[in-house]
Amino acid sequence: MASDSPQRGQLASQINVTPLVDVMLVLLIIFMVTAPIIQQGVQVSLPRVKAAALPGKEEQFVVSITRNHEIYLNDTPMSAAQLGEKLTAIAAERPDREVFIRADEAVPYGEVVRTMAAIKAAGIENVGMVTEMPPAESEAAGAGNGGSGRGGASP
Repeated sequence: MASDSPQRGQLASQINVTPLVDVMLVLLIIFMVTAPIIQQGVQVSLPRVKAAALPGKEEQFVVSITRNHEIYLNDTPMSAAQLGEKLTAIAAERPDREVFIRADEAVPYGEVVRTMAAIKAAGIENVGMVTEMPPAESEAAGAGNGGSGRGGASP
């Protein structure tokens, strides 16, 4: 007669999963709370356009231009001259590097073009623009506006 209960002197090989579930739920809550906090970067209000995302390969260099015309390389604030020096050094090391521009929609077009020209003058040919997808409501309303729907990166 086989019995499921352990006999006297034998070890019970059953796992109590209640503490495991409790720990996992606590970890889930911790990650849910900290994930939005971990997102770093410069606060920029991006223009909304319909474009496909580009595949990321390696560390990306992002030049951000804030509403106050402050320039950042990734999260490091710098002047336009410092940006040119830094990008020249990056281009000397790897000429095939890509740089993405995140400009606030309130930044004048001329400022964005000057920054793009400084990036090209530093020897980096691949420059992309970072945008946000428009909300679903504006897509339906703007579908018949005759726009080409192009955006994303320009080589």
